[in-house]
Amino acid sequence: MNICGSEVTVRGRFPRIARLTADKHEFPDDPEAVLQELKKSKAADLFSFMQRPPETSRKYSYPADPDNLAVLSISTYDEWWTKQLDSKTRNMVRKGEKKGVELREVVFDDALVQGIWQIYNECPTRQGKPFAHYGKDIETVRREAGTFLERAVFIGAFLEGNLIGFIKLICDPQQRHSSLMHIIAMVQHRDKAPTNALIAQAVRSCADRKIPYLIYANYSYGKKQSDSLSDFKKSNGFKQMDLPRYYVPLNAAGAIALRFGLHRKLVNYIPESVLARARKLRSDWYARKLPSPVSTS
Repeated sequence: MNICGSEVTVRGRFPRIARLTADKHEFPDDPEAVLQELKKSKAADLFSFMQRPPETSRKYSYPADPDNLAVLSISTYDEWWTKQLDSKTRNMVRKGEKKGVELREVVFDDALVQGIWQIYNECPTRQGKPFAHYGKDIETVRREAGTFLERAVFIGAFLEGNLIGFIKLICDPQQRHSSLMHIIAMVQHRDKAPTNALIAQAVRSCADRKIPYLIYANYSYGKKQSDSLSDFKKSNGFKQMDLPRYYVPLNAAGAIALRFGLHRKLVNYIPESVLARARKLRSDWYARKLPSPVSTS
């Protein structure tokens, strides 16, 4: 549903938690107005939103839990390239260039949708678990990838004219920040480091538009220890920015849920050692059950 010009999604049975559909990609400028409209709709028990970066100090008096984002501060592309990257990451970007990977901004058209569909259906698993986009038909891909087109920037990584990876950036209308809504590349071409090349072009695109911050989802997830994704973000210059996530009751049920911590996921109460072991078992099981593409030279 549309509330105060933003799409809002409600999830859960109890409590029913409302968030901006593009939560972590957009942030409410007037949360009080959103709250009043949500109360009128009676569609949710709680409204959750994150404070807009880079304002790290609590701006509102609503109840809040700690949250974080991976944020890259951008002044110029050269500043990022020379001072925010380590030599290994720079070499990874150069590696793609040497192997023929080309980067450019692209329009959202049939050719891009076809390329995204092929990337999605390359491999049934990613990061040790089933890949949510695998098996989707091309019209579903078109509909899901075609959101926020009025402020989206698509960047493609091409090899011999074929799309092997892409980024979807969502730019704040006031140019305060840009957010990586999606970044993915073909597993079979990982030897060419296309994701590193895509990040480099994303930084260039933001610098050209004088957008000072690039957001890449969370830097850390709950109690989860460092993994390959957080290491990738760190190596590309992203840093953890701690921000408050507000949970505002919309009715008596929301107030009760908040008081007893029912707004938090059950996984938050499980020791990290147990979760790490479960993730390892899951990854091993899917690695045996489902094949992965072989990298090409």
